[in-house]
Amino acid sequence: MTLSIRENLSTSLSHIFPDAPGLGPIRFFSAPGRVNIIGEHVDYAGGLVFPAAIDFRTHFAIRTNGLGLIRLYSLDFQSEFVTKDPIYSVEKPWANYILGVVSEAHKLGLKVEGFDLVFTGNIPQGAGLSSSAAVEVGTTFALSKIFSWDITKEKIALLAQAAENHFVGVNCGIMDQFVIAVAKPSSCISLNTESLEYSYHDLDLPGYEFYLIDSNVKHSLKESEYNDRRKEVESATSKCNKLSPEVQTLSQANFPLIEKAGLTPSEFKRATHILGERSRAQNVIRSLKDKNAEMVGKELFSCHESLSKNFQVSCEETDFIVEWFRSENVLGARMIGGGFGGCVLVLDKDGRSSSLFSKFEKEYFQKFGLNAKIYRFSISEGVREDSSDR
Repeated sequence: MTLSIRENLSTSLSHIFPDAPGLGPIRFFSAPGRVNIIGEHVDYAGGLVFPAAIDFRTHFAIRTNGLGLIRLYSLDFQSEFVTKDPIYSVEKPWANYILGVVSEAHKLGLKVEGFDLVFTGNIPQGAGLSSSAAVEVGTTFALSKIFSWDITKEKIALLAQAAENHFVGVNCGIMDQFVIAVAKPSSCISLNTESLEYSYHDLDLPGYEFYLIDSNVKHSLKESEYNDRRKEVESATSKCNKLSPEVQTLSQANFPLIEKAGLTPSEFKRATHILGERSRAQNVIRSLKDKNAEMVGKELFSCHESLSKNFQVSCEETDFIVEWFRSENVLGARMIGGGFGGCVLVLDKDGRSSSLFSKFEKEYFQKFGLNAKIYRFSISEGVREDSSDR
């Protein structure tokens, strides 16, 4: 954490919320955004995902206040919210990612007393980089420290996911919260989203780089068809399970099973993506180990085609971005995140991104009237408490 961020958070906390007799010391935390290299829309189908935390972060200042009140302030929205109980806010939806954590903590019997929290960050919102999950995991971790919860980072991820599912109302899988909780510097994690078994892997392709192109098409997963996709996956799973009771998740199925399970055309497309992504994830992890950048890129293109045609979560703008970069002979590209906008992940040789983007952004604006952005990133560590020298 830079001194300016720390000072801004500390000053804001002290200025916005008045003194009270029971104020505790101010502590500082941060949580990263994430990218997922491969394994998209499979984390609620028991599939294998391969995400990493990135060096875009949300920063928090927090203290106990002894008032029994939850006092929140978003520096990015310049907005304050004060409540005694975690009740869903229609007027200030940004607060729900924090209130949801408190609500789920109450269900688990975890102590939550009055606290003040101010936060800010540079994770682009609506870009598919999990800015909301960073708020949830960062809040959960911070509360676990100031109220001395004795829970692991894996349990922190599950509590944060429950906040998104039950309070915010987005029926997301576990991937985003999990990687933000447990990530290590310079490493991706391969996560089995059924068993939650995971391992760390180096992301090292000498001579090549990953970067992101932001379509500037903003999505809200709650308002999108994301929840509908999950319902289709669940209904397809149920039909497969009736024929083969050992199939508990859609990733455990196979093509002969889905062909005879009586799936609707939409369910069949969703299942086709899930099964294809299973093999693509395995191929990418193996290719990264072998430092075979060309094969990684090939699987990225294949993933995008499936997300667009089978899972139908792309849009005209992200399809255009992928095909434009394909025409410029990059190794691979695909949309990431929930879909319906957001970012495209690109893999290419080092040194080409600036000239390519300069050409691309002009053509993209001419076609859509939107200003695309490029994000270069490094692999980062997960949620943490920040000392004064960070």
